[in-house]
Amino acid sequence: MSRNAEIKRTTKETDISIKIALDGEGKSEIDTGIGFFNHMLEGFAKHGFFDLDVKIQGDLEVDGHHTVEDAGIVLGNAIKNAAGDKKGIKRYGYFILPMDDALALCAVDLCGRPYLKFDCDFPNEMIGDFDTSLVREFFYAVSYSAAMNIHIKMLSGENSHHMAEAIFKAFAKALDMATAYDERISDVLSTKGSL
Repeated sequence: MSRNAEIKRTTKETDISIKIALDGEGKSEIDTGIGFFNHMLEGFAKHGFFDLDVKIQGDLEVDGHHTVEDAGIVLGNAIKNAAGDKKGIKRYGYFILPMDDALALCAVDLCGRPYLKFDCDFPNEMIGDFDTSLVREFFYAVSYSAAMNIHIKMLSGENSHHMAEAIFKAFAKALDMATAYDERISDVLSTKGSL
């Protein structure tokens, strides 16, 4: 069974198309119009072994907020659709990822309930043309549209680039773990019988 999804969303602010394959090889084609955001999504795909195609036309003449937040909405919907009924998957995933000075923790639960806990203060407001406050906005949007718990905590870090990259990669590894199949799980991993 292939776990793929394609979501398109058009508003007055953004025109977005995202394709994801959860059981991929880490291949990506990313064009968001924001160089650093491209880099983050490429790292997410590579380290989660997700095949990811992202095309965004956003109102960057305003700023990057709509582009990044709406990308989170569409990616979250794509993850939710690709995961399907969640039968046989581990549901939970976590990872602590080092990147030089940065050490990021990410834990996820594909429980059907949205929640984000984000504990990270970036020392810089901008990384290239990317506003660091948008990292939280992106993951908030992913958590709500995918209906998943995401906990992110920066355990240490001094360089904003390294910190953001560690977060995206830790999320990728945690999501890869959560969506992985476990032969011991025949239905969904819940005493309620549904997620």
